Amino acid sequence: MNSYSDTIAAISTAAHPSAVSMVRLSGENAIEIAEKIFASRSGKSLRELSGYSALFGDVFDEQGVFDNAVALIFRAPKSYTGENTVEITVHGGIYLTKRLLRAAVSNGARLAQAGEFTKRAFLNGKMTLSQAEAVTSLISAQGAEQAKAALEAAEGRLFKESQNIKQKIVTLLGQIAAYCDYPDEDIVDVSRETLVSELEEIYAKLDKMTSGFERGSVIKSGVDTAIVGSPNVGKSTIMNLLSGFEKSIVTSIAGTTRDIVEDTVRVGNFTLRLSDTAGIRETEDTVESVGVERARKRLESAALILAVFDGSRALSKDDLDLIKAAQGKNCVAVINKDDLESKIDEVYIKSKFELCVKISAANNIGSDELCDAICSALEMYKLDGDARLLINERQYDCAKRAQNEILVALNATKSGHMPDMIAINLDEALRALLTLTGEEATQAVVNEIFSKFCVGK
Repeated sequence: MNSYSDTIAAISTAAHPSAVSMVRLSGENAIEIAEKIFASRSGKSLRELSGYSALFGDVFDEQGVFDNAVALIFRAPKSYTGENTVEITVHGGIYLTKRLLRAAVSNGARLAQAGEFTKRAFLNGKMTLSQAEAVTSLISAQGAEQAKAALEAAEGRLFKESQNIKQKIVTLLGQIAAYCDYPDEDIVDVSRETLVSELEEIYAKLDKMTSGFERGSVIKSGVDTAIVGSPNVGKSTIMNLLSGFEKSIVTSIAGTTRDIVEDTVRVGNFTLRLSDTAGIRETEDTVESVGVERARKRLESAALILAVFDGSRALSKDDLDLIKAAQGKNCVAVINKDDLESKIDEVYIKSKFELCVKISAANNIGSDELCDAICSALEMYKLDGDARLLINERQYDCAKRAQNEILVALNATKSGHMPDMIAINLDEALRALLTLTGEEATQAVVNEIFSKFCVGK
């Protein structure tokens, strides 16, 4: 365990008025410094307390008592950081909290750097690097799926799976080394069939880890969703319906939306990065044509498409072109204006789309059905337990490098290369996994990771 001579302090709650707020101290002298700014009402000293104990009292500085408070003690090594830690909770005024922090600094603590509490937890062996990264993902989670993925990472699921893969690689390296270094000894030959079988198993585990990353990224950053359709079918009204306010301009004039209007909304457990696009049609208007081209590009790239049709009119050439362009994509067909007489060929639309709903966006009719259809379309992004592993690009890069090295080793083995030749690739795969978990991470990588944390965490 590392040891630090200095004690750090920071406000660990949001910097705005609230019911309560907390200042955290961690380090060798955390309890001694806390006693210089906190006095219990019972007269009991903080240093008398065992870990996980609290006292009610008052906080003070050189000007006197300025609030009552609760001081909670965690003793090393059984604390978040692995050090002596004190958390002092006061009423949640910004002035009171900052005054408490100044009092702590005046009595020997220094201001903590961004993420320094979690960095000390990592350096003191309280968590792996992947668990530390999961902490910030858990804090920033915007939905149940994302929070669940971050929590499982924080509990060490990624580290455990990585350890399992590393052990298999180490075992193979040991067998290859023993066979190559002591050819005359009675050591079981590392057969090509055994190597292929073991490497295929390792590759499959890494492939499952990396293939789940894209879906995990969608959960984290939101599903890129495009509302598309010909002019005046109600795309902007649907945008406003999902957003909960008038984000897009709505008129009876076709072609009102000439550029992409964006918003982020919640539908069920998912976050949608919603785009209201220009009506897709042939036009000689220079400005509108730019918007139409952008809409077509968004149709091609979006992870989810809401293809909107006007139920009060027959299918037009633009509608038929949209149906054709949407084939094979993750799409929900939305027949709008259900409050008017139906003239559209519903049977044809339903034959082309697996998911189809009828709504009246202007009258807020069918919004629940639309949300249900959207959630059904996003079932693919509901990660199973085994897929909730990688949560950021750094982790993905490490796992992908390991996977590529295993693939090279696997192909080399199948091509008849000697076992000692593939040991180089196995070493590189092992190194990538050690970097993933932080066991061989450089100081620069560690500093970069913790610099993204908020101060106080």
